[in-house]
Amino acid sequence: MKRISPVVNIGTVQIGGGLPPVLQSMTSTDTRDVKKTVAEIQALHTAGAEIVRLAIPDEAAAEAAVKICQQVDPVPVVGDFHFGGAEILKAVPKCAEALAKFRINPGNSTDKHFTDFLKRAKKLKKPVRIGVNAGSVSPEILADSRSLVQAVLRTVELSVLTANSLNFPADQLVLSAKLSSVPETIAVYRSLAQNFPYALHLGLTEAGSGLSGEIASTTAMGTLLAEGIGETFRISLTPKPGKSRTREVDVGKQILQALELRNFAPRIISCPGCGRTQSDQFQRLADEISGRVEKAFPRWQKKFPGVETLKIAVMGCVVNGPGEARSADIGLSLPGGGEASAIVFVRGKKVADLTGENLTGEFWEILETFVAEHFSK
Repeated sequence: MKRISPVVNIGTVQIGGGLPPVLQSMTSTDTRDVKKTVAEIQALHTAGAEIVRLAIPDEAAAEAAVKICQQVDPVPVVGDFHFGGAEILKAVPKCAEALAKFRINPGNSTDKHFTDFLKRAKKLKKPVRIGVNAGSVSPEILADSRSLVQAVLRTVELSVLTANSLNFPADQLVLSAKLSSVPETIAVYRSLAQNFPYALHLGLTEAGSGLSGEIASTTAMGTLLAEGIGETFRISLTPKPGKSRTREVDVGKQILQALELRNFAPRIISCPGCGRTQSDQFQRLADEISGRVEKAFPRWQKKFPGVETLKIAVMGCVVNGPGEARSADIGLSLPGGGEASAIVFVRGKKVADLTGENLTGEFWEILETFVAEHFSK
């Protein structure tokens, strides 16, 4: 399934229109602390977040947001409004102008507030994400629904009807419906994709922390993105105390790269090993090559455009090793018996037999030469 939504301009970034999915994140700092919030936005953007959202709970935060947007330009900043968003935008018009996009949760808004908010956004020609959350669906809608999924979808439907009644432009509207259950999230977004011709922001909200949160998020987002659903998304992980939120950006990038929707860094394919691999040589080799690639990538990226598409194979034995090494841009395959020897392939052709203690160094020289020759400006 490949759905094409309208293109939505969010500052310097576009989503929809068949473009590859765009990765987002959100700050955890108090927006009123300009210095800390600017630092966090810059860290998230450096990690790979192309759009960053921040909370605007009051007028003081709105005034701070104006300064923040100026300092992080051209990073698109999204204002997250709950409860009194329309009044805040009216009281601090410079905030409305500075933000690249608004987000409002209809579950935390009266009908009048929601309508006033959309009217103001339309007048300013600002895109809006109508962000429904399962945890804040109105009790009335929940009571009239057979399930949480139905209640969330009904909330989206009513919100879109309101937007349509105002002739809110389709290319300024983004929808999201976030739940904490993986199956329910997948079900909701499949329904949204089928019934609403707007850009979709994917998210598994309250996913948790650590490995469990990463697996849940990857399962939900990976399933939907693989089906062609979602123009932009965020991985919502609970960070460890005192730790950066950039981990959620790293996970999001890995999902996109694994699905081959986008490339962010060279990919290294290596086998898990089995009883045929009689030593840990291939493990040490894969680890060392990975470390060298990670260290060299910033340098490569500046000099060799497109190097993020590079595919490297480091294989441990003769069963699948030669085949995987041939199919990579550059690959190395060990015999599997612990011998200090390996064969090297470059785009399907065998180019070298390596032996001896400097096997890793010799392979690295071949790799560096390949990068320089095939990705030069």
